[in-house]
Amino acid sequence: MPTLYFAPGACSLAPHIVLEWIGAPYVATKVGYGSPELLAVNPAGAVPTLIEGDGWLLTQAGAILDYLAAKHPEADLAGGDSLREVAEAHRWSSFFTGDLHPAFFPVFMPYRYTTGGAAAHEQVVDAGYALVRKQLTILNSHLDGKDWVLGRRSTIDAYAFPMIRWAIARVPGGLADFPHVQALHDRMAADPAVQKVLAHEAAA
Repeated sequence: MPTLYFAPGACSLAPHIVLEWIGAPYVATKVGYGSPELLAVNPAGAVPTLIEGDGWLLTQAGAILDYLAAKHPEADLAGGDSLREVAEAHRWSSFFTGDLHPAFFPVFMPYRYTTGGAAAHEQVVDAGYALVRKQLTILNSHLDGKDWVLGRRSTIDAYAFPMIRWAIARVPGGLADFPHVQALHDRMAADPAVQKVLAHEAAA
């Protein structure tokens, strides 16, 4: 049985949702970033971390999502298996890993980008807001006329969800300018499996 190590509010929410969608037995364990419990299994001290029953370990959200979709083809969460469908899945996984997720780093951790004081931190955060909005504009345009990122429900929608929640919580104006992103959020938030996972993480 796989064990997922997660931190509430983190992108580990994505594989947590996917595990629930799959419906096979799993264990979800709450950890803190860099905690001794997490460092014991993942020296990077980061979530998500997935450990299979035989001790095999996998890190990085995109890799875990790809693995779960391939391991459970019956769940139909890969987004398709044609050459172009696979390429699109990789494209959007890379977008969330390399474009949208890092855009939040200046918002969450401005001290990484300046040695200045509070005023400098505010400037970094404002720059982060602009980066997030730029990426949300791309996603919003792509979602015009689509219910799901790949045109059908997939691991990619689960990957998008925590970052969309970050935008609602942290970016001034939230998703007011991104109605198609808001629609994806609402569709995900209405999913019973997603609600179950959110409740579990809130209570953990």
